Amino acid sequence: MPSLAKLVPLDAGRGNMVRSLWNRLHRLPGGRTLFSAVVGRYAPYTATIGAQVLELSERGSRVQLRDRPSVRNHLRCVHAVALVNLAELTGNVAVAYSLPDDARFIVAGLEIEYLVKARGTITASCTLEPIRTSVRREYDVRVTMHDPAGVQVAECRLRTLVGPKTA
Repeated sequence: MPSLAKLVPLDAGRGNMVRSLWNRLHRLPGGRTLFSAVVGRYAPYTATIGAQVLELSERGSRVQLRDRPSVRNHLRCVHAVALVNLAELTGNVAVAYSLPDDARFIVAGLEIEYLVKARGTITASCTLEPIRTSVRREYDVRVTMHDPAGVQVAECRLRTLVGPKTA
C-alpha cells in the first residue's frame, strides 16, 4: 500500500495546502478522518492524541478528542498536556486554513487555563477573523474546550506569528 504522503502529497511551497486538502476531503466518506491523519503525518506529535477535525473554515475550527486511556492522567481525566495539544491543533488548523497562499505561521507562545477536570469527549473550538495578509504580525488565537455536557473545561490563548513564506 502506498504511503499516506504519496496518496496526499503536500508541497509547502505552493498555495494553501491545508485549505485545499480540507476542501477536497471533508465531504467524502471518511474524509475528515483522512484529513486528520494527514495533519498527524506532517505534525507527528499532534497525532499522538488521535483528535479529529470536525469543522474547518476561514472563520475557525472545531476538533474533537475522545476520552480514552491513552490520553488520561492518574486521576482518570484527560491529561493537561493532551488538552494543550488539542488546543494547539484546533488553533493551528484554523490559522492554516485562513492564511493567504504566500503566508506561513508559527506559535510563539501559549497560555492555558484549566477550569475543571476534563472527562468524556472534549470538543475544542476556535473562532477567528480571517488572516488576509502575509505581513509579519502576531495574532491572538483563542481556543475553548468543552465536555459532553457543554461545560467549559479549559481555555487557551495561542500567540501566533504570521509572516511571508520564504523562497
